[in-house]
Amino acid sequence: MSREHHYEVTVRWTGDTGTTSYRGYARDHDVEAAGKPTLAATADPAFLGAADRWNPEDLLVASLSQCHMLTYLSVCARSGVVVTGYVDNASGVMQEDGGHGGRFREVVLRPEVTVAEEGMREKATALHRDAHEQCFIANSVHFPVRHVPVVR
Repeated sequence: MSREHHYEVTVRWTGDTGTTSYRGYARDHDVEAAGKPTLAATADPAFLGAADRWNPEDLLVASLSQCHMLTYLSVCARSGVVVTGYVDNASGVMQEDGGHGGRFREVVLRPEVTVAEEGMREKATALHRDAHEQCFIANSVHFPVRHVPVVR
């Protein structure tokens, strides 16, 4: 039986200075969800946003990284691999199309995983493939999500 999950967020523009010109308005906004801390967000600095706030591109890369990690931890737990540490230095490449649009070309995840026993390394490395196949977010995007895992 398939299940549906629903998510609701509110994006509220806080830089409401008026869009009298492209360079004349603030891109600042808040991302809100019931019962969760508000994220201070903006546009990428390349599109006149503030560098000290989250932007949609950051959040997309973070979302892919988070989903892979959470799926990977689940797959490992169900497969008898004990993960004791995990950090991912993920990156993404977005390319503008020359007009006013563009798209992500790829995201590369670089998870560094520590396992409890040396004998778990090979299986832990292989399980990244399973996690990728099961990741909801990776299954929702139409660009490559590559993995360069290191298991210690």
